[in-house]
Amino acid sequence: VQLQASGGGLVQAGASLRLSCASSGSTFSGYHMSWFRQAPGKEREFVAVISRSGHSTSYAGSVKGRFTISKDNAKDTVYLEMNSLKPDDTAVYYCAAGRTYSTRRTDYDYWGQGTLVTVSS
Repeated sequence: VQLQASGGGLVQAGASLRLSCASSGSTFSGYHMSWFRQAPGKEREFVAVISRSGHSTSYAGSVKGRFTISKDNAKDTVYLEMNSLKPDDTAVYYCAAGRTYSTRRTDYDYWGQGTLVTVSS
């Protein structure tokens, strides 16, 4: 599975962004898909996960109510809609694919290259 993340950029606090992660090379619908992020000097942390079917989602407490993960199996793409962005959301965002519905980064086998989101105050 090859993953390509896009959609990052520089925005002001309160703005919105939508990240995309396009998949190729394997059966997209067979994987649970997630987003993680890594801020400068910090460890990579879980943001959101969506199940293979798209019927189940989970979020980190810090983003719940502001971010929405979704997927389009027909387009082999997973999205992360981010609203009410805060400076603390500044990070490189990574999409990942795995066989386990999990919030742990070690459960994911395939990773995209990351897209930078910078939120200014």
